[in-house]
Amino acid sequence: MQTTLLTDLYQLTMAQGYWLLGRHEQNATFSLFFRKQPFSGGYAVACGLEKALAYLQNFAFSQDEVAYLATLQGYDETPLFHPEFLQYLQQLRLQVEVLAAAEGTVVFAQEPLMRVTGSLLQCQLLESYLLNVINFETLVATKASRIVMAAEGEPVLEFGLRRAQGNDGALAASRASFVGGCAATSNVLAGYQYGIPVRGTHAHSWVMSFTSEQESFQAYADAMPNNCVFLIDTYDTIRGVKHAIAVGKTLQEKGKQLLGVRLDSGDLTYLSQKVRKILDEAGFAQTKIYASNDLDELLIRDIKQQGAKISVWGVGTKLSTAYEQPALGGVYKLTARQDNSGKWLPTLKMSEQKNKVNIPGMLQIRRYELGETFCGDMIYDSLQGEPKQHIIIDPKNSSRRKQIKHTKFYDLLQPVFNDGKRLTTQQDLFSIQEYAKKQLASLHEGITRLRNPHEYPVGLESELYKLREEMILQARGFDA
Repeated sequence: MQTTLLTDLYQLTMAQGYWLLGRHEQNATFSLFFRKQPFSGGYAVACGLEKALAYLQNFAFSQDEVAYLATLQGYDETPLFHPEFLQYLQQLRLQVEVLAAAEGTVVFAQEPLMRVTGSLLQCQLLESYLLNVINFETLVATKASRIVMAAEGEPVLEFGLRRAQGNDGALAASRASFVGGCAATSNVLAGYQYGIPVRGTHAHSWVMSFTSEQESFQAYADAMPNNCVFLIDTYDTIRGVKHAIAVGKTLQEKGKQLLGVRLDSGDLTYLSQKVRKILDEAGFAQTKIYASNDLDELLIRDIKQQGAKISVWGVGTKLSTAYEQPALGGVYKLTARQDNSGKWLPTLKMSEQKNKVNIPGMLQIRRYELGETFCGDMIYDSLQGEPKQHIIIDPKNSSRRKQIKHTKFYDLLQPVFNDGKRLTTQQDLFSIQEYAKKQLASLHEGITRLRNPHEYPVGLESELYKLREEMILQARGFDA
């Protein structure tokens, strides 16, 4: 159920402040971006836009929500919100313009994934929800893409429902994992709601509920002859695969097949090699070996390099929870505003940490391609017009500059919402996944390395870099 109360209180207190000061209709632009690549990697996969657009389309304060806000009090036990302001909220209809990178787009630190322009009050009210959705789904989609790359074309199944952060977190993780390249999920609701293929057979409890392991396999084969992947490590893996083979032969007699066996513990490399040999010698060369057990991209890479005979990878906890990095760290910053005369002014947030100094302006990203490969991204200010040079400057180090020879280019942020209406048609998840695969394939392989990746060239357009440096000096009390 959607509710506009899924926000931080300070968004509402600021909104009332703007309203009381008569600044609520002053136009502004906010950029949503992250400061550092997740998982010490070289890229991220943008995700969550579809849910964000659904929220924008249905944005409204209900009578009950406004009634709740009326009960909130300040420290002096008087109402926190003015009745007239609450009435204003109940009548509020969203009129912002939103530009965004398409879901599945590979994106990089400091680049806006989304640009929101409209009244200061309305833009402010959207911050918490947009960050909640884009942060988490982008993080999980990126993690999934890394795991899928490590599997080198072998299917990855997302099994994270039981370990995910609540119901909504589980559903969002299943969706984002599919965008990132997973082949299927164990989450039936995700299958129902998004059309993601669902997979699953039985757990250890099934085996333990019978007198013997072979009896449990046979019973499952009798009940579900078209879905037989047996979990063979409840007691002893080698005996388990032999029991699976015995039942597999009864399946063959009925014109069915033993689809696979699953390993969920132990030395997966060693056991998969032993199990593969036993299966092949018994005439079950087509039976696949599935593996699970707290897998992530680094462990999968190592297991494969050691010669594992695994065909399908089941990944749960470390995917659905983005285990090593619990948050993307995305932020939503005011980057430009209109003054009383209607003139647009770039805005700058200062910090003692240079990576926390935002990029001012009404920002856009221009992506350059050389052949089928992305060769650099330019962040530029639309208020300054079209870039005049194909030079990008590292915002953290002015000596790092790149001249991009004239190649094909396009702007990543495209209009997706305006004046209460979405401007794009809803894409099915398979199309988004395919787009993400093409995006990842357009990166140099050094950028997709799991550790110590090559840094993709992202920089500021020269006039924007100059503007930012001047604004930094002025903010610190120096003449530019």
